[in-house]
Amino acid sequence: MGEKSESDVSPVPRFNLSREEYLKMDPVEFRARFRERLHHTLEIQTYAAIHFGKALSPEQTKTVETLLELWQERGLPADLPDCRWGKTILQFARKTQTGETVDLSPYATKPVGKDGYELFRRIVGERRSVRHWSDREVPDSLIDEILRTGTWGAHSCNLQSVRFAVVREKNEPGLFRGADIPGGPVHLVALQDERVYRANPLNPVRNRLIDVGAAVQNMVLAAHALGLGGVWLTFSDAMLERLYKRFGLPEEVKIVTYLDVGYPAQTPAPPLRLDLDETVLVRI
Repeated sequence: MGEKSESDVSPVPRFNLSREEYLKMDPVEFRARFRERLHHTLEIQTYAAIHFGKALSPEQTKTVETLLELWQERGLPADLPDCRWGKTILQFARKTQTGETVDLSPYATKPVGKDGYELFRRIVGERRSVRHWSDREVPDSLIDEILRTGTWGAHSCNLQSVRFAVVREKNEPGLFRGADIPGGPVHLVALQDERVYRANPLNPVRNRLIDVGAAVQNMVLAAHALGLGGVWLTFSDAMLERLYKRFGLPEEVKIVTYLDVGYPAQTPAPPLRLDLDETVLVRI
């Protein structure tokens, strides 16, 4: 066989870049790389050291320490959540390096108890797609709470790609025309900033839909828990074209899906689900 041409060879993923590259890159990508390196070079290793009672290598903190120096050199605010989280993990790591005990008890999960779990089951089991709405205005405070739950969805490598657009139908009548149902009072559009995925070229592309799906699943449950109706929808090509033009998004930000929410004018019966004996295909 002949030799492969340069175009046939996949580039070797590069994780640790030069200081100059870190200083010049887009701040969105820099912060994503900070989160990814924090996760893969320090967070996982620190928790393993705590669990097994082993001292962490003195070299283990160097990548994150360098990135925090670059964070400061770039003039990024120190109170941003990813920076604060990085400093917390670094503090844990330094304690393990010196043999100190790290107390993780404040972060222990607390069972919600039988009543709390029944409430959780109610929210999951009673949530359904609503397609008819009252004229009651949804306050911004509830919209923000729904979006906040979306940001807490599980996300691969802690890259945090999910972004949002909030559109009230009364402010942009007809912008979402073309869906198979009447437009809801509030459209919550889930976007993804694909610049963050440059931080980990090994991250499978399929993870991107999983990442945004986890966010929107949180959101539909939150809407129901807050007394709102919601329906999870997708776009036609014509709708996407209108939205990209109207929003004026950067090329790297993609529109993925959307959730309509509002106060319901009708409460459908929740559709029943298949039993476990039909859905569990393997139990070893």
